Amino acid sequence: MPLEPKLVDFPRIRGALKFYMICSVITGVMLLLLTAEMILKYAFHLELFAFGAGGFLSFAEMRETAEGLESTGDGVNLSTGILIAHGWFYVVYLFSCFRVWSLMRWTFPKFLLLASGGIVPFLSFFLEARTAREVNTYLASREASIEPVEATA
Repeated sequence: MPLEPKLVDFPRIRGALKFYMICSVITGVMLLLLTAEMILKYAFHLELFAFGAGGFLSFAEMRETAEGLESTGDGVNLSTGILIAHGWFYVVYLFSCFRVWSLMRWTFPKFLLLASGGIVPFLSFFLEARTAREVNTYLASREASIEPVEATA
């Protein structure tokens, strides 16, 4: 018999779901920015800089050296900033996945699927919609099945 969420946890599940939905969209956008940054860096040897000699936003060429790619830009390296921001926000996203997963009492492979939304481009958007629909449908059906029992008592 699979475990089901507790009725007293329904308000917490709704809150965790809202947090997950927000984190999922932010993580998905950050991952798309990171993917674009990696393509620019490794395919075209460019990095994005801000407030440097090139102006507000500019691309700087990267040169190949004996130690690897070396940046030639000056100012704030936005490429590195995107990388760091996605990494830290992925941790927040994992926490939001864990909250929904544990409150819904799903199996561990389901958690791994949710967690993969932060590392596979576009997947977080699909998972966010599917998970929200699945959780909301489940909560509504459970609440509908309980209300008639309470009304007859």
